[in-house]
Amino acid sequence: MNEDMQNLLRQLPSVDELLRSARVTAWIEDYGHDAVTEALRQAIEAVRQRMIATGSAYPGEEELLRLADAWLALLVEPTLRPVINATGVIIHTNLGRAPLSDEVLAAMRAAGEGYSNLEFDLELGRRGSRYVHAEALLCRLTGAEAALLVNNNAGAVLLVLSALARGREVIISRGQLVEIGGGFRIPEVMAQSGARLVEVGTTNRTYVRDYADAIRTAPDGEGTAALMRVHSSNFRIIGFSAMPSLEELVALAHERGLWLFDDLGSGTLLDTEPFGLAHEPMVQESVRADADLITFSGDKLLGGPQAGIIVGKKELVARLRRHPLTRALRVDKTTIAGIQANLLHYVKGEAPTAVPIWRMIAMTQAEIEARARVLLDALGSSGAGCELLPGRSMVGGGSLPEESLPTTLLALPDENATELARSLRLGRPAVVARIQEGHVVLDLRTVLPRQEEALLARLREVL
Repeated sequence: MNEDMQNLLRQLPSVDELLRSARVTAWIEDYGHDAVTEALRQAIEAVRQRMIATGSAYPGEEELLRLADAWLALLVEPTLRPVINATGVIIHTNLGRAPLSDEVLAAMRAAGEGYSNLEFDLELGRRGSRYVHAEALLCRLTGAEAALLVNNNAGAVLLVLSALARGREVIISRGQLVEIGGGFRIPEVMAQSGARLVEVGTTNRTYVRDYADAIRTAPDGEGTAALMRVHSSNFRIIGFSAMPSLEELVALAHERGLWLFDDLGSGTLLDTEPFGLAHEPMVQESVRADADLITFSGDKLLGGPQAGIIVGKKELVARLRRHPLTRALRVDKTTIAGIQANLLHYVKGEAPTAVPIWRMIAMTQAEIEARARVLLDALGSSGAGCELLPGRSMVGGGSLPEESLPTTLLALPDENATELARSLRLGRPAVVARIQEGHVVLDLRTVLPRQEEALLARLREVL
């Protein structure tokens, strides 16, 4: 480093000098001494490196404070931020799946802001169980004898297999060895549980006899424990295909002294057909078919907080509760409160209008087009080049594969779609849209009504 550069670098103030300024003193009250000191060090070092790389002069104290201020803002900014989902994918796994109703949010806040009877029996004045709070509602809605909540559906499947089939065989069709989001595969879950997977049939055709032929009785108790059905909730096999009905599998399992586990994946308490969608297997149908244990998600088609739900035979659920893994997979008080409040929407018969994802599913194309026209008109001159186009909304979340609903899209001007989508994502609030045929398009089916003003402001900003 030459002498001229050394002289330039000597102009940089020390951290102690900057700490004495009135502006930095105010920062210390907001962020604390250690964080502010680190921010100033980062700023000084950044300017030092810039000066060395470019041979430029010291830019002044104001530039140092600007950089330190930006560093502090990043330090305290949460990385988990609200997003406006304008993709039209209703249960968007990457965007947090199901948005929650006001009643669910209120219940979760009430449970979190103070104490509760989470594990306390108010009538008897002694320790109670956290597992009773949602059980009665789940049993009422599904017809099951008992129910249990864990942290997610993968955890529910893991618990069932670990508690009831460790060291034993579980028979499943090759056509149901699904992979869910993030590369998580059913065979891997089964291997982790200690159960031994027995594949039967082929990818496209499996018969009852395939299951029957694979059942093995062993004197050491390590033979077949259960048959398992896994609903292919994120893909569909069409054409030359066959799969036994749940009723047929239950009959075979019980005839041979085995259990039938039914993993529904998403799981729904409402019939999807009246909404213009294909039939998604309902939890109540599995209970009526006499499946021993049924597992499904709380945050997909149920529309509540993330949870794994297990319903079924009382004796088996009792065994699950006693298993050590249950404690590791248990849900906290806010989740229990949220699940309970969400289930109440179903008990009251108001789920299609009160649960946000069902409200989105029920929305007609005419309603969406009317909202899109209002938004386009509000854009005024900023909306030059925008147009309304017909499109399709997806249910998403590993539910109802290839099923979609008619919608109306707001297509933004045909310019650099990639850069325009990026600008929408990086603003405040972030807006996530999709690119279709070279256009950035917005589907208002998944934009909450309270977000429309913010969306309008962001569109004016980028257009």
